[in-house]
Amino acid sequence: MPIEISPSKFAYGSAAIALLGALGGLSMGGFWGFMSASVGGLGAIIAVLLYKYGYYIIPAITKFTNVVQVTDTGYEIPPSQDVILLKSGNIYYATAFLGVNIFESAIENTQEQNIIYSEYFERAISTIKYAAKYSMMVYVKDISDYRMKVETKRAEIQLKLSREREKPDPDVLKIDRYEKELSMWNAEVQKLSRGYKPMAAVAYVMTTATGITKEAAVASVRNQASELRSVISNAMNVEIAQLSGDEMLRCFEWEYMLPTTIGELKAKIE
Repeated sequence: MPIEISPSKFAYGSAAIALLGALGGLSMGGFWGFMSASVGGLGAIIAVLLYKYGYYIIPAITKFTNVVQVTDTGYEIPPSQDVILLKSGNIYYATAFLGVNIFESAIENTQEQNIIYSEYFERAISTIKYAAKYSMMVYVKDISDYRMKVETKRAEIQLKLSREREKPDPDVLKIDRYEKELSMWNAEVQKLSRGYKPMAAVAYVMTTATGITKEAAVASVRNQASELRSVISNAMNVEIAQLSGDEMLRCFEWEYMLPTTIGELKAKIE
């Protein structure tokens, strides 16, 4: 059986400790009551941190303690939790996942812009000498509170764009990306005003490398992931980052079985 280490399970455990500590503090007075209340408060803080930032904290814990996860199917997750390993014969296979945030929509662009966009992507991909898998899941959003979220995102990106422009030495690439994202949110608000039903997409890229040792396979796939991150972000004007911890394991799980409902998918990514 696999050894499962996930931020949500640590968070639930910490929450249980917090509850026990709080109950102990209420039932006892003096020193032990204070200690119980302190344990409860510490558990609550840990629960919040793990729930919100577990994808940073858990890999750091496993790397520090040198914990290796091994599944009954032969897959191994090293302490860094940024790759997945499999040994076949005398060869090691290492797989990495990249998360993609898309800010442009084909519906909003003209036909000529879409053609140019596709050409840039094809030229960029043609420089890569290994296989990569680009996966995307889409669903229709519930617009009950979506508009408020869109307007909040638009305000946030307006602030980022304003701050970047005010810098003595502004980053031109960041400004271009912020402007495109702002344009996307503005278009989204206009479409919602016309009764448009918004679509959402969850996208990630998967790449695999081989090596005669674990270290060689891991180093190779990290190089591939770095190259893919640079190529795809420049070609498609998207934000892309290598995934680790629970986020990486989630994408690995999706390679076998997709979420069956929108609610299940949103519970995984939010």
